[in-house]
Amino acid sequence: MSEQDALDRILASLYDAMLDDAHWPDTSALIDQACGLTGNALAVGEGPRDDTRVAVVGTYYHGHRREDVEREYLEIYHPTDERIPRLRQRPYGRLMHVSEQYTSDELKRSRTYNDFLIRVQYGNSLLVILEGLDGSCIGWSMGDPVASDSWGASQIAMLTGLAPQIRQFVLVRQALVRAEAPSTTVTALLDNPRIGAVHLDRRGRILAANDRARGILRRGQGVSDRDGVLHVRAPDARSRFERLVAAALPTSGSVAAGSMLLPRASLLSPLLVHLKPVAVPQPDYGARHVAAVALFVEPGHQHRIEPDLVATTLGLTPAEGQVAVWLAEGRTAREMAEIMRLTRGAVYWHLKQIYQKLAVSRQADLVRLVLSIGELG
Repeated sequence: MSEQDALDRILASLYDAMLDDAHWPDTSALIDQACGLTGNALAVGEGPRDDTRVAVVGTYYHGHRREDVEREYLEIYHPTDERIPRLRQRPYGRLMHVSEQYTSDELKRSRTYNDFLIRVQYGNSLLVILEGLDGSCIGWSMGDPVASDSWGASQIAMLTGLAPQIRQFVLVRQALVRAEAPSTTVTALLDNPRIGAVHLDRRGRILAANDRARGILRRGQGVSDRDGVLHVRAPDARSRFERLVAAALPTSGSVAAGSMLLPRASLLSPLLVHLKPVAVPQPDYGARHVAAVALFVEPGHQHRIEPDLVATTLGLTPAEGQVAVWLAEGRTAREMAEIMRLTRGAVYWHLKQIYQKLAVSRQADLVRLVLSIGELG
């Protein structure tokens, strides 16, 4: 199998995993096989740089999850891992060898490196930090190479090319979890009222849209339907959006997922859009079918959730209840800080208190909890 064939298989599996993360173990195994890795691990970091909370998506060795490895690292080694405070200062998107993540002295004495990483076959690993949303970050670790003690140029090239698509996988998963659709299909997205979904044909024309998306397009705040084509209002964002759509369609050759923020009126938060390719049936006999899906996330537009009800139900202070509701509505820490006239550090402190009181470690779990209370109200 050629490298291009292997890459195409990985991307097809990854796009399936965006809608249902039950496909992620198979995708991870394909990456290990094609890139010659012992395994790979994916994690998301939330919160300020000096107090980042890590949520492990999964540590897999050829498709088999090793939760024992995850627990051991998080419970024993993560609190004293010397590289953690520096990782978020690294440039996004650049592959780093493990030796770059520690000083020469730390490589000699670090318990994390010598007692853990070498033992679990990450002593010769690579890591890339990817930009998340609202100040979060995504860490993708690649275990030791199988066939050699050194990394080959083709391995580096393939992993570098995959990194942006791994980021898109995490962003789409976050959007669907927030929309309470952790496992869905392209067709079922049209029935979900919490996220705007638009089906595009292979020419980029609108095939179908759900009620949420039709409302967004009808208001024309950021994006609209112009003669059956998605049209972005802001000229500066329009060309980038058109490139994202083109890249997600099969006519572009090698398809790719992508995301961006669409500016709206000054009093409205930007509209977040994810473009996801859809496998094209072969042969299609010229039939008009779904070739890509545009997912629109509209921060702050969900039905109103009462902060007092959230605070009372969950045992939070009024300020913590308000922060929890705003987080569920998609507001950023910067927006919360401006409204409350606090620093972003103070907002993150409130979030830390909420996480501790509710014994949750992931933003998605907190959002799901708040939304469930909103349904009761």
